[in-house]
Amino acid sequence: MPFLLDESIGFVVNQTALKLRTEMARRLKPFGLTPEQWSVLNRLAEQDGISQRELATRTFKDQPTTARILDKLMALELVRRDDSTSDRRAFTIIITDNGRELRERILPVAEAMNDDAGRGLSQEERRQLFRMLNHLQGNMGGK
Repeated sequence: MPFLLDESIGFVVNQTALKLRTEMARRLKPFGLTPEQWSVLNRLAEQDGISQRELATRTFKDQPTTARILDKLMALELVRRDDSTSDRRAFTIIITDNGRELRERILPVAEAMNDDAGRGLSQEERRQLFRMLNHLQGNMGGK
């Protein structure tokens, strides 16, 4: 049986991710954030005061990319770096009140995006989709 790109899991998942990212970028534009910045801000809102390394791991980004995103978010006064109490060489990343307020304004947009992407899927189908995607990640050494 010949290899067909349109039947490649990686190709189809990647194309889907690109479309989702492009649409999220369009929806975030009025807020002045990129999807990558949004993911970092949202992760910090979920658990504040973590290290840059931990934040990179939780957002599936490398250290230099995470540092650039944090520099931008700091310039926007959405996050700050505090000295770590346990390691003089490390910092903890803290979401500011401005960051929390912006996140609250963006949450309905993110929720609508999620709803639009999953339109026509039942709750059980959504659960299955997440199980399958997590399974794929596990197969590739993730999650």
